[in-house]
Amino acid sequence: MIVIFCGLPGVGKTTVAKKLAPLIDAFILSSDKIRKELIPQPTYERYERELIYHVMILVAKYLHEAGKNCILDATFNKEEFRNQVKKKTHCSNDQFFIVECFCPENIAISRIKHRKGGYSDANVTTYLRMKKIYEEVKAKHLRIDTLKDADMNAKIIASKISKTK
Repeated sequence: MIVIFCGLPGVGKTTVAKKLAPLIDAFILSSDKIRKELIPQPTYERYERELIYHVMILVAKYLHEAGKNCILDATFNKEEFRNQVKKKTHCSNDQFFIVECFCPENIAISRIKHRKGGYSDANVTTYLRMKKIYEEVKAKHLRIDTLKDADMNAKIIASKISKTK
């Protein structure tokens, strides 16, 4: 199965993805981590984003074909990016899930300002820019309020995923 985590920077995608992964025996493919591995000095231009998404989708496809579960952790701010994952990985509806993470803006901004370590370079300016262009998720998906406990959110997601199988 393939699970996409999408949402604005600072909303808690990575935190919940890390809690979910062991519950569904999944690998996590993080756009931030892959970007840093491939591009030591990223500029965040469109071609870089397209390269990172291409790599994520390619690895996800191979993992899926090998019968391994994976979680794709990225902003996925455009509907076209989310649709590409399903199309290019050839996932059936019962093997493809979208989880949209959200929280109040002031919480996301506070999380961004207080980040320590990690791979994300997102700052408040990035958040505000992404907010302007973030497209509503139109496909069937789970919306997760990350003000709630990450462990509890992960258990809810795992439960909903297992019910659709």
